[in-house]
Amino acid sequence: MATTLCSTVYVVLLSSASSVKPRKFRNPLASFNSQNPSHLNPLSSVQRSGSSHRLIRRKLFKVRATVLQDDEEEVVVEESFPPPRTTPDDEGKGSHSESSESSSSSGLERWVIKVEQSVNIVLTDSVIKILDALYHDRNYARFFVLETIARIPYFAFISVLHLYESFGWWRRADYLKVHFAESWNEMHHLLIMEELGGNSWWFDRFLAQHIAVFYYFMIVFMYALSPRMAYHFSECVESHAYETYDKFIKAQGEELKKLPAPEVAVKYYTGDDLYFFDEFQTSRVPNSRRPKIENLYDVFLNIRDDEAEHCKTMKACQIHGNLRSPHSYPVDAFEHESSCIPPQTDCEGIVDGIKKSVTSSQVKKE
Repeated sequence: MATTLCSTVYVVLLSSASSVKPRKFRNPLASFNSQNPSHLNPLSSVQRSGSSHRLIRRKLFKVRATVLQDDEEEVVVEESFPPPRTTPDDEGKGSHSESSESSSSSGLERWVIKVEQSVNIVLTDSVIKILDALYHDRNYARFFVLETIARIPYFAFISVLHLYESFGWWRRADYLKVHFAESWNEMHHLLIMEELGGNSWWFDRFLAQHIAVFYYFMIVFMYALSPRMAYHFSECVESHAYETYDKFIKAQGEELKKLPAPEVAVKYYTGDDLYFFDEFQTSRVPNSRRPKIENLYDVFLNIRDDEAEHCKTMKACQIHGNLRSPHSYPVDAFEHESSCIPPQTDCEGIVDGIKKSVTSSQVKKE
């Protein structure tokens, strides 16, 4: 009885003391980092300055190379959005009014994310139904249309980013490099499907090209309005591509192993210059993935794995300022946690750019 009473008093004292002390910074991506134990400990950020917080948060988002196996779980589109970001300063504010404002802001952000996600899923499902109706028994033609569409978002991203650079709002080379590498990868997927005869029908070429034109302007508008939404939509498309190739490999695997690999695929996956091949795989250490192409099965297996890597990159892009070229890291950045990673510019779309212009002009006048 006495022991129980002492324990109770001790717990009460501890809880009282903890209510007085500043709360420790709890990173919102703790669940993500639990899968990557070599990342920096977020608790160490409490003892650092404001600039150090940005470095640590950037470090936390870095992901390690993973190998996609045949039985790997499919990419989950619905769980792609990260939780709203918080900062140590926000965590440390104790007033009731500021807490209410923070929760209200978080609630609004969650609502916006839900709307964006729902719209993206509806649009993606609509396109999938059209493709299912037109190409249920013509695989190579379906792949040709899919690859024609899949590379368009990267053109749109680059176009808007160049526009931002022209306005002087936002300049960072890593996004341009990675998105170009992604379009380069999708272009070779398209060349492979053309060599396999996927573009032999005039109707297929007409449909793919006209969808691509509409898709380009839609993504430009979406990316200017909300980069997070545009990146998620692209992730939805890449996720569907992954699932499509995965089903095809499982259904036609034995037949594909008997067929030769297209020459363009052999040159792309086993050539001497694989810089751009590594560049779009932002979750991997450069040179960590070197495919072997012996037959058509190997080609489709690697195309499927490419789509999974696109999904990972698009997911990383949904956190503003998170994307970084794999070649921009120091040589030992993936191995040593102490390497210093420069902070990235946070670009949230055209509204953010206009705010930045107005704020800079007001600062100059003062």
